[in-house]
Amino acid sequence: MADTNTSRSPVSPLSHATGRLAAATRASRGAVRLAELPFLAQLDVRLDAKGAAADAVGLALGLPLPLAPNTVVRAGKLVALWLGPDEWLLVGPPGSERDLESRIREAAGEEPVSVTDVSAQRTTLLVTGPRARDLLAHGCPLDLHPRAFGAGRCAQTTLGRTQVVLVARDEPRAGFWVLVRSSFAGYLADWLLDAATEFQS
Repeated sequence: MADTNTSRSPVSPLSHATGRLAAATRASRGAVRLAELPFLAQLDVRLDAKGAAADAVGLALGLPLPLAPNTVVRAGKLVALWLGPDEWLLVGPPGSERDLESRIREAAGEEPVSVTDVSAQRTTLLVTGPRARDLLAHGCPLDLHPRAFGAGRCAQTTLGRTQVVLVARDEPRAGFWVLVRSSFAGYLADWLLDAATEFQS
């Protein structure tokens, strides 16, 4: 008989790497910190940035959708990333996907809007510490100097030859989010762990 137990806790893409990420953090003596932030709600939102729905959705969510390219807007635990002229990625606490989608659709009303739950598609790596930019610069083609990629910036780019969404978080000493497809998460974690050995004493 097939196992129909659906009450099992979900397993994050990097659950197997938790110990190694923590060990690399300890070995760097605070220079870098690596950790997975699993199960964040992620919704891809597409609508007309100049239409009535954009303002209505912003009001419903309590944060305006960013209009400047590659910028981030945060309100509490909710973050909106600009991905294109009519596309945003909304990131929220684990388990908030349905509520957020409902609020967006209700606010948009009859205006055209596309909301796609991509939470299971990616996981998020947290990279912080005083050498975080140096670590990421080993494999990212972007200029990561704070003048070019400071707090509140985001970009679709590559890291260690892997497609990612990179976010420079705006909280003090908050570092970066690296959003990576779940199928590539293990590879990217291995790449980061290897690159982090430079900062181990």
